[in-house]
Amino acid sequence: MMILQVTVIGADSEVEAAKIARSVASSSLAAVYGRDPNWGRIACAAGYAGISFDQNKLRILLGDILLMEGGQPLPFDRAAASNYLKKAGETHGTVTIQISVGDGPGNGQAWGCDLSYDYVKINAEYTT
Repeated sequence: MMILQVTVIGADSEVEAAKIARSVASSSLAAVYGRDPNWGRIACAAGYAGISFDQNKLRILLGDILLMEGGQPLPFDRAAASNYLKKAGETHGTVTIQISVGDGPGNGQAWGCDLSYDYVKINAEYTT
């Protein structure tokens, strides 16, 4: 299991930033456990929060790797991004995702996890 730490900056308020962060942290970002640095799933989860923001100001970082700037995907080193996710998975580490949605004063943070096959298997076999 990997821990996700999602930080959102630039929202109109702290409440809005926290809502976007929770939306991303609680979404089924299978791309994290699958080691696929999929900026589209992250952007989609931010949009699902129901908070209005200018998509042309959307910026997404996975660790230190810039995936999206100005609402546009950027070329990035897929192997390095995948390796970042792999290392976090092997060490039960934390994957950081930073999202900027504008120029507002609101910042927020949320934590979540992406479940591994083993976690699902263990809990599927567990009964009370």
